[in-house]
Amino acid sequence: MKKICLVYLLPTMILFACGSKHTNSVSLSGEIKGLGNDTLYIYGMDNFYDRTDTLPVKDSKFATTLEIDTLVSAWLRFSDGMEYPLYLNKGDKIKIKGSAAELTSLEITGNSLNEELTAFQKELKGVGTPSENVLEEKAEAFINSHPASLVSIYLLEKYFVQKQQPKFSKIKAMTEHMTGGVKDRPFMEELLDIIQEEEKATVGKTVPYIHLPNAEGTQISRTNFKDKYLLLHFWASWDQQSMETNAALRRIYKKEKKNESFALWGISLDVDRKEWEKAIQKDTLEWEQSCDFYGWNAAIIKQLAIRTLPANLLLTPSGKIEGRDLSLEAIEERLEEIKQQEKEKKEAEKKLKRTNRR
Repeated sequence: MKKICLVYLLPTMILFACGSKHTNSVSLSGEIKGLGNDTLYIYGMDNFYDRTDTLPVKDSKFATTLEIDTLVSAWLRFSDGMEYPLYLNKGDKIKIKGSAAELTSLEITGNSLNEELTAFQKELKGVGTPSENVLEEKAEAFINSHPASLVSIYLLEKYFVQKQQPKFSKIKAMTEHMTGGVKDRPFMEELLDIIQEEEKATVGKTVPYIHLPNAEGTQISRTNFKDKYLLLHFWASWDQQSMETNAALRRIYKKEKKNESFALWGISLDVDRKEWEKAIQKDTLEWEQSCDFYGWNAAIIKQLAIRTLPANLLLTPSGKIEGRDLSLEAIEERLEEIKQQEKEKKEAEKKLKRTNRR
């Protein structure tokens, strides 16, 4: 009996061993015409694949085997710095075809995710030179129709998150359709946290209590600007665009200096006190300036969801956010409206007093 058992068990063990080796690896091969002899790199988009693998290319062809124990999102990086998304799972046999002249449109097969992205890229190619709106429409359509696909994360980031001013309300609407498995990915967890922060600092919301030291070390808070419209301007001496905006705001401040209904508060993301003070003096920034020297780690940055520099928030006298990242023209227009409102208010008060005297 024991002999019979061993006879039956041996082939089973061999098959199990072979199967294990197969299912815990990915074979990857392909040809990108015109690439010649080169070295490509594969590294993860998140900590599900926390290493970098090299992929030698000879005569435009390549082949390798990678150890993979779960579904991962990775980048295929070319020597010129260009990156292309790649999805790998244990047991996959990935095939890559393309041309060095069109690295943004590779044909990748071997699992449904790579094939979904390939189909999407082919659709874009068929459109010719699509506008930004068309690209967003097609990406949004894909995301909404593929709620369980990791490709949706890539498209969401590329076409909606990586914008100078992302529309987080639109991004949130798209994420609500996604499955739990997609939302559990590190990038999505971070994005959903950002969306929550954004919702706390959108137009119409009241800003939380904030206080920061000014150049003299005195703590400044919103209550220092009681009964005024307050423009919070976020900048840094190391950001050239910030410095240019400071110059423009200097002109506005000079014009509005005697405006009792308006105040300007500069909040710097500098980490070096000397550089900050030097910039204030050099650019003659006369309005209130504050900095806690924590840079992007400052509490106020998270509280008010500041993502880029320069940035601004216009607060009403009651502390509500009236506008975010307003252009200089929009700021000047709003200030003229505020002055007109104040003028009309004073005239109405005078009229009421005259009426009461009668």
